[in-house]
Amino acid sequence: MRLRPLIVSTIALALLPLSGPAYAEDPTPTPSDSPSQTKVEEGLGVDGGAVRAIVELTEPAQNAPVAAQAAAESVDVLLQPLSQSFMVVAGTAEELAELAEDPRVTSIHRDRTYSPVDVGPNLKLIGADQAQARGHTGSGQAVAVLDTGIDRDHPWFGNRVVDEACFSAVEPGVESLCPNGQTSQTGAGSADATTAKCLANGVNLCEHGSHVAGIAAGTGGVAPGANIVAVQVFSRVNDEDVCGESSCLLAFESSLRQAMDYVATLNQPIAAVNLSLGGELSETDCDASEEGAIFKPKIDALLAKGIATVVAAGNEYFEGASYPACISSAVAVGANDNNDAIADFSNRGAVVDLFAPGVDVESSVPDNRTAVFSGTSMATPHVAGALALMKAASPNTPMADLINTLKSTGRPYAYQANGTQVTTPRLDLAAALAGASPQPTITQSPPAEDAPVPDPSDSSGPSPEPEDPSDPAPEQPSASSSPVPLPTVTVTVTVTPTPKTTAQVCTRGTAATKLTAAKWAVEIHRSSGTIPDATLTCYLKLIGKTSKVFPEVTKASSLGKAYRVLKNTTTSKAKLDSALLTTWLNWAHGTNGTTKLTAAEKVRLSGKSSAAALRKAAKNIK
Repeated sequence: MRLRPLIVSTIALALLPLSGPAYAEDPTPTPSDSPSQTKVEEGLGVDGGAVRAIVELTEPAQNAPVAAQAAAESVDVLLQPLSQSFMVVAGTAEELAELAEDPRVTSIHRDRTYSPVDVGPNLKLIGADQAQARGHTGSGQAVAVLDTGIDRDHPWFGNRVVDEACFSAVEPGVESLCPNGQTSQTGAGSADATTAKCLANGVNLCEHGSHVAGIAAGTGGVAPGANIVAVQVFSRVNDEDVCGESSCLLAFESSLRQAMDYVATLNQPIAAVNLSLGGELSETDCDASEEGAIFKPKIDALLAKGIATVVAAGNEYFEGASYPACISSAVAVGANDNNDAIADFSNRGAVVDLFAPGVDVESSVPDNRTAVFSGTSMATPHVAGALALMKAASPNTPMADLINTLKSTGRPYAYQANGTQVTTPRLDLAAALAGASPQPTITQSPPAEDAPVPDPSDSSGPSPEPEDPSDPAPEQPSASSSPVPLPTVTVTVTVTPTPKTTAQVCTRGTAATKLTAAKWAVEIHRSSGTIPDATLTCYLKLIGKTSKVFPEVTKASSLGKAYRVLKNTTTSKAKLDSALLTTWLNWAHGTNGTTKLTAAEKVRLSGKSSAAALRKAAKNIK
């Protein structure tokens, strides 16, 4: 397994057990002055072993010859899309550095992964009921849902699923979710969310996509007359070190890129691409970042074709947004509740473009059922569906103007973020269609600093296992019914005639209390702390999304592994890992500020850091 998730889970090299032999201080690595090093992402394969990476090329025509050269040098070529200027390989740091010497290679970086962002009165709040009563249904337009596939036979969709595709990366331990078992598939049934690969222990891991599609364009959604283009972009990962439990879903960057390019080739009218997924967090727009430089041109190309890219801002209670929502030309969507207040879990701030309902939202899930989920995943399709209605009502209006109309007519939310006053509109579809003035501003109150840590009484998370029988083993929560098991908030189910499932939202705490490494070890040790295991597991998942060290370089994906990291101080690297994990846990618990963490992680990821530099970095973040 070689994963770099920007959201939830990753795999990393094994950490030395506490009972292992003592090691001398880490030697200073020999620096490399090779020009190819500037082409390779910092920290890629820094601690050895092969990693999955995207190789950017000067042009598509170079795909075949560079792939052939790589294969001749024993570098595994995993994906070779001949029409695009990249390929995916698996190689060690040395192999990738050698590959980067090729002038046809412009850069090499991890094939990042993304997870689905955790997931009534919502339609009335945004005026969708009024719009539909006036005949606005989105007929003639479509919403492209790039997600975990769709149950095309669900009664909420009728016969309005007009196109399907699947782009699903594979490698050892990672399976394709395409029904044909290959890494890509197009045509009817390609995005089927009811296949055997979507099932794990009686739970459908692919519910998320049907729920999102139902909000955007289901019969009980915002645009009940719009068509749906369903694209499966996730892969099934069967690795507890990555998932925290036996299986989970992740979307590789390479799959997302292929999917966005596929949508751009379609000729039918599409109003919006919905991305209810996300990765690493950013307080400002991320256009200039490596990831932004890859995705912004694709988002801009879709916008030029009249298609908006609508993206979930994230559920971390963070003053910013996750990738790719932080890209300036994307429409970043946060979540509000049905009382017109920002949802406690929602990201917020100047990077967020709109708020939309994302608490206790009922929608379709496979097997003709409905479920009530919460999250910015649920808020995002409200905006995508709204744009379908707007474009159907005014097909000749540029999409950028339609987006601006949604912003200018939305109900303003005023609040503090990053030390400044911010005003972000909440979606008001009725006002947008009527060209009305926005409703009065609502001043938002932040959650209390001393709010108690969430205790999800009926939720669950991964089942952490000890490294060996002698290690302290955390309590094992019960099995989760959520497609992405990140619980800290219990969602109330609204009663309907059909069976329902619920999903919880994993978000940062609000305690803002700093604990030492020793105290966090007590919390993580079984039955010895006060913070619920499910909340701690959520914290580790949030850290895995934001950190480049955990668990990419150092395993800390389960409570047992995190305990080992906190307690191991045998080397300078181990001491820095313990300090980093401690500070990240404090961040997840509610303290703000990641600048020092980012600087310390650069030291940890550098192959040139001396033992003294590692010790200094650890001291700086304590």
